[in-house]
Amino acid sequence: MIFGLGRADLEQVSAAEAISLSAGDSILVDVREDYEWDAGHAPQAINVPMSRLDERMSDLPPDSTLLIICLSGHRSVGVTARLERAGYSAVNVEGGMLAWVDAGGPIVASDEREPRV
Repeated sequence: MIFGLGRADLEQVSAAEAISLSAGDSILVDVREDYEWDAGHAPQAINVPMSRLDERMSDLPPDSTLLIICLSGHRSVGVTARLERAGYSAVNVEGGMLAWVDAGGPIVASDEREPRV
């Protein structure tokens, strides 16, 4: 695990680790807004936009490890911290979807367009 981004207590994983973990029991939670999600997202991810976190938090499974991802890894830091305070096992994906794509993670769009982040 990697620590940083000004939060020594915040657990983080690399995008490569997240790709592997999300193929197992961990759940990838994309906190980008709908228009970002629609353009391109990991096929196994669920979307809980940061702007609607409080109203959607109960949609998240409380007994799973949640891998929190955004575009670049900055918004997800705050969401990860918020979820930890609420009692979830949350881990920030360092570098976000940009790092995910660089690490060879698959992406799909919500329509027929070419996926992009």
